[in-house]
Amino acid sequence: MIYLDNAASTRLDDEVLAEMKPYLTEYYGNAQSQHSAGRACANALVAARDKIAKYIGCTPEEVYFVSGGTEAGNTALKGVCAIHKKGHLVLSAIEHASLAESAADMKKLGFDVTLVPPENDGAVSAESIANALRENTIFCSVMAANNETGVIQPVEEIGKICRDRGIFFYTDCVQSAGYARLPYEHADALGFSAHKFYGPKGTGVLVIKKGSKVFRLISGGMQEHGFRGGTVNTAAIVGMAAAYEKSCLSRENVNAQINGLRHKFVTRVLTEIEGTSLNGALDKTLPSIANISFDGCDGANLLVLLDLNGVCVSTGAACSAGAVAPSDTLTAMGCRLSQAKGAIRFSFGKHNTEEEIDLAVDLLKSAVQKIRKN
Repeated sequence: MIYLDNAASTRLDDEVLAEMKPYLTEYYGNAQSQHSAGRACANALVAARDKIAKYIGCTPEEVYFVSGGTEAGNTALKGVCAIHKKGHLVLSAIEHASLAESAADMKKLGFDVTLVPPENDGAVSAESIANALRENTIFCSVMAANNETGVIQPVEEIGKICRDRGIFFYTDCVQSAGYARLPYEHADALGFSAHKFYGPKGTGVLVIKKGSKVFRLISGGMQEHGFRGGTVNTAAIVGMAAAYEKSCLSRENVNAQINGLRHKFVTRVLTEIEGTSLNGALDKTLPSIANISFDGCDGANLLVLLDLNGVCVSTGAACSAGAVAPSDTLTAMGCRLSQAKGAIRFSFGKHNTEEEIDLAVDLLKSAVQKIRKN
């Protein structure tokens, strides 16, 4: 198998699994329990929180463990709405479904929502966000980097605009975590998922800056300082902390490695396959993602042919798998319908090799040729 869908999920790192194992088989107590088995897990959570805070640049008290980026985004948006009870929300039109659908839920409850489209290069301009803000705007969300194109967004500039106007700014860092320094100082809150940087699925972080007000989404016990009820998954959180530390320490080298693989892949595809176009300039994207449209091809059919030959790719966000409609992100960028429907997202990881890249291109050329002949 040639796995080129690392933006959807990554392989669990062997060293991370080794860190997790003791908390699955030896230290399996409930971290809320008062006995020694519980305290062992509670201590592990303290260490994990400290480690994650260190590499983000925030305080441990600002770190909340959640199930992933979807819960983080839901909590931030709905939690701000719960406090204000009415108002206006501004989101980029390329937000992940966890934010877009949360905003749609709030619209049904009487909140106003504005979606700001990106420019043709896939980036949402700070000026367009500023123009969309109103006196009653209570929440703004722009992701750090898009999950389909990899295009990096100007969150520092947007965050300053929101801060100057007293508007809560959230940034979804699910794709950028592990690949770039997180913009903690520019946001009131941010979130990410462990399984995007070689950690375990089902766990993530919501950072809420001290002084920012968010109402809790999940009521229950006193876990996470009473902010998020539910028995904590100690093993997964230990794994997430280990994976995040490793990704931060090796970021420069890994980014260079992945970017080299992507460059080789994209260069070959664009020069050896006619009728191809890149969605999002590579110099404005994360090093791991390339979104390419193939004229005369349906992306879903191309995905199936590649899969039959052992190559795993995506036609867009993994959370939208099964959707028949073309990508909202690409249509918002102004892509033609045929261009959006013929797009494939290729996402690269540290376990990919040059041999895999060459074979994947050869198989892709064959698949495109087969579809265009029919």
